[in-house]
Amino acid sequence: MKLRAGFLQFQPVFGEIGQNVRAIETLLREKDFDLMVLPELCSTGYQFMAREEALSLSEPANGELGQALLALAREKQGVIVAGFAERHGDEIFNSAMAVGPSGLLSVYRKAHLFFKEKEFFSPGDSPFVPVDTGLGYRLGIMICFDWIFPEAVRSLSLGGAAVIAHPANLVLPWCQRAMFARAVENRIFVITANRFGTESRDPESLLTFTGGSQIMGPDGELRAQAGLSEMVAMIREIDLSASNQQLNPTNHLFKDRRPGLYRL
Repeated sequence: MKLRAGFLQFQPVFGEIGQNVRAIETLLREKDFDLMVLPELCSTGYQFMAREEALSLSEPANGELGQALLALAREKQGVIVAGFAERHGDEIFNSAMAVGPSGLLSVYRKAHLFFKEKEFFSPGDSPFVPVDTGLGYRLGIMICFDWIFPEAVRSLSLGGAAVIAHPANLVLPWCQRAMFARAVENRIFVITANRFGTESRDPESLLTFTGGSQIMGPDGELRAQAGLSEMVAMIREIDLSASNQQLNPTNHLFKDRRPGLYRL
């Protein structure tokens, strides 16, 4: 099965949900795609200064961002994955929604919170189980710092995901290179949608986001990559049949596992 899959890399304006949503609509409306991945917290920006501020900017999956993405998904007849600040009762989660032509498919809540995120967000309670898109393939979702835990992609791959959507706001310098390992060790596509620019709302913590959004193939081949500060929606055709754990006639990456010997 072949997909037109890609990422949107841009620079959200902190706190300006309407402006960010309009920018996303403008950038995606002119593109044709089957799967599109947007950055983490793409409608709000990242650097909250207080939990109350994060709560004021959070919204449910059917909020302003979700409604706009659902309309786009129906127009394009594709799936969109986007990171957002999710309000759920009195809790706030760093989440990602997946929407498709038929509606909301799934909400994943970030399991591994990074640095000061722990001051604003509740730890995610979503298991690493892929989403059935209803379009002939299963989709895995993780958010930013989840990448450093190999169990995340492995669990999604074992669950039958053919491609991983990875919304991110990366500041550490290693992730883009590390996705080579995540893709190859699971023989799976990984689409990382990062943002670029800086946020300096906290005088003690200047954040510089690293751009470099990319599509990594199951064979470790970089299928597409954005620049460090490039605003772009980049799309490539990927063949999901390449997400195949049969490495050679005698080695299958999952069937050859020896769980009884692993110390967990």
